Amino acid sequence: MILNTGMRTDIPAFYAEWFMNRIRAGFVMVRNPFRPDWITRYELDPAVVDCIVFCTKNPAPMLQYMDVLKRFHQYWFVTITPYGAEIEPNVPPKETVMQHFITLSKAVGLDCIGWRYDPILIDSTYTIERHIADFSAMCRTLSGYTGVCVISFIDLYEKVLRNYPQARTVTEQERIALGSAFAEIGRQYGITVKACAEGTALARFGVDCSGCMTKETFESAVGSKLCIPKTKSQRTECTCVLGSDIGTYDTCGHLCRYCYANHNRENVRHNMQLHDPCSPLLIGSVQAGETVHSAKQESWIDNQLTLF
Repeated sequence: MILNTGMRTDIPAFYAEWFMNRIRAGFVMVRNPFRPDWITRYELDPAVVDCIVFCTKNPAPMLQYMDVLKRFHQYWFVTITPYGAEIEPNVPPKETVMQHFITLSKAVGLDCIGWRYDPILIDSTYTIERHIADFSAMCRTLSGYTGVCVISFIDLYEKVLRNYPQARTVTEQERIALGSAFAEIGRQYGITVKACAEGTALARFGVDCSGCMTKETFESAVGSKLCIPKTKSQRTECTCVLGSDIGTYDTCGHLCRYCYANHNRENVRHNMQLHDPCSPLLIGSVQAGETVHSAKQESWIDNQLTLF
């Protein structure tokens, strides 16, 4: 199975101590976001967890634990954008994150790390020209430390519009201008640009539109073929292998204005106060009358076929 840590919150940035406590304990518990009294227990055992996927805007707090994590296969997506504190209030400066990215890349290897430049939004500050210039400069710094950059354009979900009412849709013409420019810049620096849930319109410019968290992505990280059971994606345009997520909504302290995982600041503040690094749950603890059931876990590695 694949264990995902980052679709609902940023565990490496804000809950690294908790996560390492769970690794040492050998299990983690997760509340169902749609039925909070239903709790799933996952065993954190390399025999059944084929890969742990981390998605973060700040890997720095986890860097001290890389030796402990070595017994697990890992794949890291690190989001680095050009936005300032007016859009990403609590994200470290991109220059700092890029240096931590390089440190992380050296620790896990090129097949186990990808850069995300998303979501792409356009306004009077972050123009097409600004994005192209910043993307080029960032490719120059990260060249040799990743072979992949995932891009996507801002989606105007209800939560996004509530927290960022000024946001607007990126037009098809703007998408083509950025996608074609990014693909060419990526080629210059040995970085393949992938589009996340954006259809195939950018494929003619050399953008890989097959998905970001694909079977092939994880097979390269694990070093083996994977027999992944078919599951329904969250979105029809998404072809990714999502895995089982252990995060919790309304817990990410970055407070990015475009975030789909936070309802509002007050919810985040309240939930983060309930966090206990020693609890098996990210937020709160198991209460009387709540149901805990063990997840069905099995390795997806096909031991008959190996890549290496």
